Amino acid sequence: MSHKKEFGDFQTPLSLARRIAGLIKDDLNRVGTVVEPTCGVGAFLQATAELFGKSTNYRGFDVNADYIKAARATLAGIGSLTDTVQQRDFYTINWHEFLREQSGPLLIIGNPPWITNAGMGVIGGRNLPEKSNFQGHGGFAAKTGKANFDISEWMLIRLLEAIQGTRATIAMLCKTATARKVLRHAWLNGLDAGSSSLHLIDAATEFGVSVDACLLYTHAGTGATESTATVYRALSFDDPVQTFGLSAGELVSDIDAYRELRDIDGSEYRRWRSGVKHDAAKVMEFTRDNGSFINGLGERCELENDYIFPLLKSSDLANGRLGLARHVLLTQRQVTDPTDKIKDSAPKTWRYLLDHAKQLDERGSSIYIKRARFAVFGVGDYSFAPAKVAISGLYKNLQFQAVGSAGGKPVMVDDTCYFIPCDSKAEADFFANLLNSEKARRFLSALVFRDAKRPVTIEVLKRIDLKKLAEHVGQEIKAVEYLSSRSLQPSGPVK
Repeated sequence: MSHKKEFGDFQTPLSLARRIAGLIKDDLNRVGTVVEPTCGVGAFLQATAELFGKSTNYRGFDVNADYIKAARATLAGIGSLTDTVQQRDFYTINWHEFLREQSGPLLIIGNPPWITNAGMGVIGGRNLPEKSNFQGHGGFAAKTGKANFDISEWMLIRLLEAIQGTRATIAMLCKTATARKVLRHAWLNGLDAGSSSLHLIDAATEFGVSVDACLLYTHAGTGATESTATVYRALSFDDPVQTFGLSAGELVSDIDAYRELRDIDGSEYRRWRSGVKHDAAKVMEFTRDNGSFINGLGERCELENDYIFPLLKSSDLANGRLGLARHVLLTQRQVTDPTDKIKDSAPKTWRYLLDHAKQLDERGSSIYIKRARFAVFGVGDYSFAPAKVAISGLYKNLQFQAVGSAGGKPVMVDDTCYFIPCDSKAEADFFANLLNSEKARRFLSALVFRDAKRPVTIEVLKRIDLKKLAEHVGQEIKAVEYLSSRSLQPSGPVK
């Protein structure tokens, strides 16, 4: 295992640290103490000491003894005290007590680890905080990935909590998604977070990694709590991109555009659903060749048609490829259905499942625990509706597609897609056109963070009030007609 990987180790180039220190020096009149909680070889300590001088105190910590030795040598070279750099583990420090003892105002600066708790577990790393679901996710969300978090997210939230009631500035390099999560946590939980900004950096140039990253810059103890943050294109305050903020407990990417169209944020008249999930694409997905099914292992399979359905994936929806080249094996119509009945109704399919039992039984997700053998997830009556209007969650182009049936069978979408079930292809066409309208695109663009791993989520989609959207584009009568249908269980009454 790579030691650097375990510690999320991306040492900050001194040139970058100096540019960040320059931004801060231009913004702050005075700093009493600079604290770098994970100082590495001390680039930020050196850069700030060069600008703020000996009138400021400097404190640095790192768990790596070699880094502490290098940091002490660096600071000794510029005449700063070296005994203020210590080998200590971030997770064992009482940050509230420590920071309260320092001369203010404080500057907490640095570059905490860029690795997730799940990623650390995969490599067997131990440089982790004590396990806890600190974000408060429950049930299915906690099981399917939402409880995964960047180590830096945990650290930054702990530091924000520790500086409550103290005049302090936080300036930390992190992923842009992490910065947003930290600010959202602060805003939702009433933490003192004043003027905040994100300053984009080129992580590929600075660190050799392909990730959207920034400097998170926020203040506490100013008496001006805010719930918005401006994104700047670089390490300056000269080139703002947009301002994001909190609305109704959720982040919106462009607060100004959102406010213009906020009346579209309303009732979820049709419940958005995720596509089918099986976690075994090579076994459960197929192409067709001369009447046979070819699985992802290259095997030619003889299967009954009973449990086979046409399938569209995220890339298909996003790129308008609706030609139905793929198929999926679904062992259930409801997640509670028994699967052993396949043995009698489709013996070839049952034999196929038994032949590939090892791959299916070893699926890692906890959602399959206590489920029927060979179970799938994300299925219900809604999955088998005659039509759907669907969108990929992974792509940035925000393109909705109307999907019908083929060969008498409803077309499925995979679990990286979202959809609302429809009674007919005509209904799906109507809602697809509505959701692809200019008003809808502008509203969605105000909500969606396009640099996110999954820009489109159910939480975003359910904010679209289809009735109000229809009013905007002059289609209210037809929308009410479709939304009044009870056959597909709309989420709320149509008034």
